[in-house]
Parts: sequence; C-alpha cells; structure tokens
Amino acid sequence: MKLILSRKGFDSGNGGQPSPILTDGTLLSLPIPSCDLDNAYSTIMWNGMSYYDIIRSLNPRSKINNESHCHLDPDLRQDVRNRMTGWKPAFGQMSSALTLLRNNNISIGDIFLFFGWFKATEIIGGRLVYKKHAPDLHVIYGYLQVGKIIEKKCDIPDWLKTHPHVSYDDSWRKGKNAIFLPSDYLSFQNDMKGSGVLNFRSDRVLTKSGNSRGCWDLPSFFKKVSITYHPNPWQNGYFKSANKGQEFVMEATPEILNWAKQIII
Repeated sequence: MKLILSRKGFDSGNGGQPSPILTDGTLLSLPIPSCDLDNAYSTIMWNGMSYYDIIRSLNPRSKINNESHCHLDPDLRQDVRNRMTGWKPAFGQMSSALTLLRNNNISIGDIFLFFGWFKATEIIGGRLVYKKHAPDLHVIYGYLQVGKIIEKKCDIPDWLKTHPHVSYDDSWRKGKNAIFLPSDYLSFQNDMKGSGVLNFRSDRVLTKSGNSRGCWDLPSFFKKVSITYHPNPWQNGYFKSANKGQEFVMEATPEILNWAKQIII
C-alpha cells in the first residue's frame, strides 16, 4: 500500500491567501483559479455563502472577482453545488504529476491525504476575517482511498461529467489524464466512507509549532522511507517539505499506515 500526501488548494502562486479554518473547525479548502467554466467561485456555496464572498471577506484585495472560475478538484464536498444522482467524490490528475503517480504504481487501496495552506479565522463586526497573529499552517483536510481509476474518457459516467478533468480532451487523447474514485468504505475502518473531509484538529497540523508552514513535525519513523520530491528533507529537527510538487508518495509501512488511520479517524 502507498500513502500520498497531496498538496491542494490556494497557495502563494495560485490564489495568494490561506484557506480558512472556520470558527466551527471546518477546513474549507479554496480551489485554485482556472478557466473551468462549470465552476465559478460565485456559484460554489458553503453554509449559504459563496466561495467568492468568503474569499473577498478574508481578502478584499483579492484578484478573484465575481466572474472568476476555479478548479474544483479534489471534489470532496457534495453540498457545495448541485449534483447529479449517483455523485461521488473524485480527484483528477494529469501530465507530469500523473506520470509520477503511475511511476510509483498508485493503484486500488492506496490512500491520498490532501493538505493545504490554512489559517484560523474569526467573525468581527459580522465579517469573516483572518485571526490576527494566527500562524500559517499546512493542515491535512481530506482523504481518499482509491477504489477505481478512470483512464479513458469513454469510461466516465454521467454523474462525473461536471468534474473539471473531464473537459481536458487533449490530455485524454494522449493518455495523460486520469480520475481517481474512492472505495465505498475504508479498508481499515469499514464504517467510514472511502473519501471525506476533516475538521481542524491539532494532530492534523503538519507544521511544526513556531516554524514556517513548510517545516513539518513528522514522526521519526518517516525517516525510514523514501518520499518523492524529498531526497534529503530532515534538517534542524524537522522535515522540510518541498516547495514544489503536488504528490508526495511513500510506502505505507505499518507505522505510517497507523499514523494515517489516526489522522483520518
């Protein structure tokens, strides 16, 4: 079994601000900007508020406007938009990042843990704002255990046809596109769905306290495995995560798998 730490959502180059840790502990990952016409920030909703309004409340100077569209992927939250009958969570990958996954033989049963850049928020004067002096953190906010991999466009079911990766016809023709669907239930916790979102919890924070968000406080048993993009990551008492790269793949040793289980459950 493989474990993949998958970096997703707003970053310094795409979106330019942290995703919010909402006051109830919700980790609301903000999808990066794109030209995907099916998903405008103004039409994706959370608790009666559009993602566009959330972004502008947190950062009035954001370049995101009322017409901006986003790459809603991984698509894990059912209730953010209207769905067709049969909808399931899904995660697409393509080009060099997909090649990396294929080269590492990612297959049925492997587990993605999605993480991103987050910051705590509060309500002041009825407005959602970032909490003053709150740290910038890398936090694990979702998971997907692979139950099926779609590698041909002709195999895409109707309920999945609004997923952003469906429209990338050239990538499908070249064999450089795929969509990962979850198992019905987790193999190690059969009362939990094979994909889901997580609320904020201290053990889901990767960032080492008092350090920049890319400096992680991983258990020492991670030193025993090779992790893609990380030839020599251990320094000064922490794991220095790569500045670039989306998919950090490693063997799910018994210790690492147990760590992942605790994160999810």
